[in-house]
Amino acid sequence: MIQVKENNTVKVNYTGKLSDGQIFDSSEGKEPLEFTLGQGQLIPGFEKGLIDMKLHEKKTVTVSKEEAYGEINGDLIQEVKKTELPEDMTPEVGMGLVSKTPDGQELNLMVVEVKEESIVIDGNHPLAGKELIFDLEVVEINPLEIIK
Repeated sequence: MIQVKENNTVKVNYTGKLSDGQIFDSSEGKEPLEFTLGQGQLIPGFEKGLIDMKLHEKKTVTVSKEEAYGEINGDLIQEVKKTELPEDMTPEVGMGLVSKTPDGQELNLMVVEVKEESIVIDGNHPLAGKELIFDLEVVEINPLEIIK
């Protein structure tokens, strides 16, 4: 019986949900997600949920926040004066922003509060601090990986 193992390249259909049932991502209507396990491309809990699954098997896994995007890091939530923003910007709650670190790395930020003189931005992943639920289906296991 063919089962998913570490370092296999697999194709997976998935639906990611929050504990309240809200869907945040899905491969439905798209090509299955293809990746190699153990490469750090996906959250650890997603990959661990696939280990030992059989070809065409379906299952639901619950991924703790520690095995997903971690806890919310308070250091990534900051208040910025509106005078530091571009003049033509009208910040709104939910607006995405991109900032660059001194070494040129891009940071994705979200406006979480707009005050009279400032805004509050959050650099945490939008799913940080949340338990995630994935409906998984293995649709392909790379045949070359099976032989090894």
